[in-house]
Amino acid sequence: MYSPKVGDSIEDLDTPSMIVDLDLAEANIQRLMDKLLPTGLNIRPHLKTTKSAILAKKLVQQGATGGCVAKVSEAEAIAAAGFDDLLITCEIIGPRKVERLVELYRRHRKIRIVIDSEVGGTSINDALARSGIEEPISVLIDLDVGLHRTGVQPGEPALALARHISQLGHLRLIGVQGYEGHLQHLHDREERRALCLHAMEILTGTADALRQAGFRIEVVTTGGTGTAEFCAAVPGVTELQPGSFIFMDTDYRNAVGSFYSNSLTILSTVVSKQGPRAVTIDSGLKSLTTDSGLAECRDPRYVYGVLGDEHGSLTWAQGTPSLSVGDRVEMIPSHIDPTVNLHDFYFAHRGGIVEEIWPVDSRGKVQ
Repeated sequence: MYSPKVGDSIEDLDTPSMIVDLDLAEANIQRLMDKLLPTGLNIRPHLKTTKSAILAKKLVQQGATGGCVAKVSEAEAIAAAGFDDLLITCEIIGPRKVERLVELYRRHRKIRIVIDSEVGGTSINDALARSGIEEPISVLIDLDVGLHRTGVQPGEPALALARHISQLGHLRLIGVQGYEGHLQHLHDREERRALCLHAMEILTGTADALRQAGFRIEVVTTGGTGTAEFCAAVPGVTELQPGSFIFMDTDYRNAVGSFYSNSLTILSTVVSKQGPRAVTIDSGLKSLTTDSGLAECRDPRYVYGVLGDEHGSLTWAQGTPSLSVGDRVEMIPSHIDPTVNLHDFYFAHRGGIVEEIWPVDSRGKVQ
């Protein structure tokens, strides 16, 4: 039975395999911490990228404070794997999902959630009341700062929601969240910075308005890999949520440059020769996502194309060394989060030797 283990060479791995260069990943973590820890803000990395309790713990060892997840099912999986200091950053709507939240909170009292509607707040409060759990769950108001995806509007709508939450005995309002996801991949750095600062004005201004209205707002959480450094410079922000920095992808690299390295690749094998300057590899749509464009070969001389679920192509210009059946190549994902979600394990190597194997704990957890 195929059973890769620590100490194996990555050349012995079957493909496609998700591999992580530990030297590059550790350098990415160090760069982020060196940049952001001196600000005094909490760094709560978003684990929708790594989907791994092991990596959450490694980030905390380097200075992070807890982590974020997107969904209740992600929180269930990460907490079950031993890491439960989690903020669930998406709204929790629907009776089955609320029931799961209550049972999760029964076991893990560090769980925090966001709310952007009275309906959502009331349903969670009532379910907690029925459960017999007396300790209120910590809640942040999710604020729309320009993404127009989720979040209550600033001003009176946010104040009205805060007043509603204050009347619910099983919810404890502790802060506000605002995610400027629409700005993460803007290529013009100054445009990204200016628009981010405008979004932060909305976020911190709302936090101040809530405080003036008598609400205790302790947490103001925001930011991603493309904007965290700008958010960190804004008075009133208390917490940052970068995620992709640890592995990166071509989309983020094209937007923010090479401050962080592409530390994660999909190891692939050439399985067929399809002409003098074309081969087929065993990584298609089931191994590499395409929502942010096509993946790239680590060696940029070879250009990737999709050939279906299981296959991709590599082509090259005349004069470039030819690839042969059996050759190995490394592919850089275009969008790291959904690519990680396609794989069961990370094979973390140093100098080509596997040092650690990490399960993707919350793979497929979309509920």
